[in-house]
Amino acid sequence: MDIQYDLLPKSERLQQQFEQKEPLGFGGLVSDHMFLMDHSNGEWHSPRIVPYGPFEVVDTANHVNRVNVMPNMATLHYSQTIFEGVKAFQHPDGELYTFRLDENVNRLNHSAREMCMAEIPEEVQLEGINALLDVERLWMPQQDNASIYIRPFMFGTGGFLGVKPSSDYVFCTFLSPSGAYFPDGFSPIKLMLTDKHKRVAPKSVGTAKTGGNYAASLKAAERAKEFGAKQVLYMDATDRFIEETGAMNVYMVTRDGEIIIPQFTDTILESITSRSFLELGDRLGHPVLQEQVSALDFVTDIALGEITETGGLGTAATVAPVGSFIMDLGERKRTRVREMVVGDGQVGSVSTEMYALLTGIQTGEVEDTKDWMQKVERRG
Repeated sequence: MDIQYDLLPKSERLQQQFEQKEPLGFGGLVSDHMFLMDHSNGEWHSPRIVPYGPFEVVDTANHVNRVNVMPNMATLHYSQTIFEGVKAFQHPDGELYTFRLDENVNRLNHSAREMCMAEIPEEVQLEGINALLDVERLWMPQQDNASIYIRPFMFGTGGFLGVKPSSDYVFCTFLSPSGAYFPDGFSPIKLMLTDKHKRVAPKSVGTAKTGGNYAASLKAAERAKEFGAKQVLYMDATDRFIEETGAMNVYMVTRDGEIIIPQFTDTILESITSRSFLELGDRLGHPVLQEQVSALDFVTDIALGEITETGGLGTAATVAPVGSFIMDLGERKRTRVREMVVGDGQVGSVSTEMYALLTGIQTGEVEDTKDWMQKVERRG
């Protein structure tokens, strides 16, 4: 692939290793450049790395090659938009490595199929993202627990009214030097377990990482914040089974040391972090299982101490231990909302082992026996 480089003048871009004395946070900063590519007339073309900022889009339906965002752009009305989240880490050798980028590339194409969008060849995505990381490698934060968060996304740019797939798309990737997803880092968080809201409907696009699924979770998330919860843990449409949060899969640890991840269904986004732990069970020393988790049993087992730890799993948060749940169940009266502590409310030993193993692999401190970490080659 012939990538065009249209970079900022050296005097206007980062020239030495990025440093941030303030708490880094997550997703608040962006690097100098982004990768762009257009789809029109049935093919992807014009791969380029350009300064981060507003960009023009292709609209062949209206016979315009370059236009600013138009009021009738398909994405603004019919939500044809998908995205991914990936991380790159600096290893002791000073080089950048991505974690399971090939899996994110495959999942983006799965989302594209679900949303009737154009797929992007795997090798094209990989080359574009790695080229951008090479240009922006100075943006790698030097703090502990830091990474470059990679956000690839695609949206329909065709201009029309009427519900149908766009034929034109833009694929963009930008980077954010980031710290921990939650401000307190690897510390217990609070979730709200609710039967008042659903993340997605069965037999819809629950397995796609599409913007509409996240928009649908915002109202519930705002309610959770009223009670100090970071996110919402959803049940299935029948209120019988535990599913996932608005941004993470979940896990639970039994008194016997088993790690259980709810079975993937058509209303759960298949987390690459979850799948990684399913493949790492032999190194954890704990069985990692997938099964349907009864909501009633889940609540009962926490109360009885049969479930000793729970938490969230995802690219952004990695492993996020849960110390307690706000129980938003049954009647809508706020007086029925109560808090249930998991174990002793602190980070458990199994969660600590999970976090140490995965972050150790990601940062190059623990052996990567599965070749999940891929080096970002220098291009001169």
